[in-house]
Amino acid sequence: MTTHNVTLIRGDGIGPEIAEVTRECLEATGVAFNWDVQEAGIDVMEAQGTPLPESVLESLRTNKVGIKAPITTPVGKGFRSVNVQLRKELDLYACVRPCKTYEGVSSRYKDIDLVVVRENTEDLYAGIEFERDADDTGKLLEFIQEFRPDSKIGTHPGISIKPISVSGTERVVQYAFDYARANGRKKVTAVHKANIMKFSDGLFLDVAREVAAKNSDIEFDDRIVDNMAMQLVQTPENYDVLVLPNLYGDIMSDLCAALVGGLGVAPGANIGEGGALFEPVHGSAPKYAGQDKVNPMAMILSGVLMLRHLGEVSAGDRLERAVAKVVAEGTHVTYDLRPGRSHQGAAGTKEMGRAIIRALEA
Repeated sequence: MTTHNVTLIRGDGIGPEIAEVTRECLEATGVAFNWDVQEAGIDVMEAQGTPLPESVLESLRTNKVGIKAPITTPVGKGFRSVNVQLRKELDLYACVRPCKTYEGVSSRYKDIDLVVVRENTEDLYAGIEFERDADDTGKLLEFIQEFRPDSKIGTHPGISIKPISVSGTERVVQYAFDYARANGRKKVTAVHKANIMKFSDGLFLDVAREVAAKNSDIEFDDRIVDNMAMQLVQTPENYDVLVLPNLYGDIMSDLCAALVGGLGVAPGANIGEGGALFEPVHGSAPKYAGQDKVNPMAMILSGVLMLRHLGEVSAGDRLERAVAKVVAEGTHVTYDLRPGRSHQGAAGTKEMGRAIIRALEA
């Protein structure tokens, strides 16, 4: 039996709770793991002066595979997103977020089965920002005034740079086609705002079309991002695999998650040429930390994606079926999966995990 070396990042907020339940469910599949448990996030920031110690990166570079619980990102101040740092440091360029309907999860939609492939390293999330009134911002404004004298920028601006490259677009769009082909998908849709941002989103669309021409066995089309949002609400059944730049991918993956019941059921994978990191889409919800009440489903399903990535396809399929069975039965599920989100009779995080393990072993 192969033993897989995997980095487990416990996160903060609700992270440690759902990380432990996920580890138990993964081990219950019978797959052997050698876990390297690592800490990152707000608590580590207070103790070590950084939310992302070098030991975490070293572990991921060594093991090539990791699974991560949520980590808090301060809003508007404080340290930059650890999630973004990890993707950039490890060049995990493709973020894969399946959005699938499960019986027992409340949603006004049925039979949704979409996959969002989000470029992970470029666009406005590249982190190339200029703070208002800083010296370098002043120099940038002088440069813009010289070369784009017709540009109208208000006083005291903060500025973010939006880089989209040929190489970055080529690889993520090719990944979307490869994913579609490997998973029996029929169509890839590129999402953009090329009608307005002709030199960044326009480049994304041009390159996507070039890549599509080399993958003609898979249907291809494109949509402007605002139109895509409307069509996903009106006719999601017309779409299959979506490939998007970073910012749009973040927003649209939340929209797609809403179609299937919310972020609590939305897994994610970050894939690069040298490794992969799996994580739920939802955040760290610190107000619920330590209460044994949050839904572990998204992180467990992220573990399903990890199992398949490791070649343990049968184990991944069995674990997904076990999760689906528990959720469909509705007896041992957390409050957000109960009718009316009722706390009465709801299971805790650990109890739901134990129910999934029993279903797995049945």
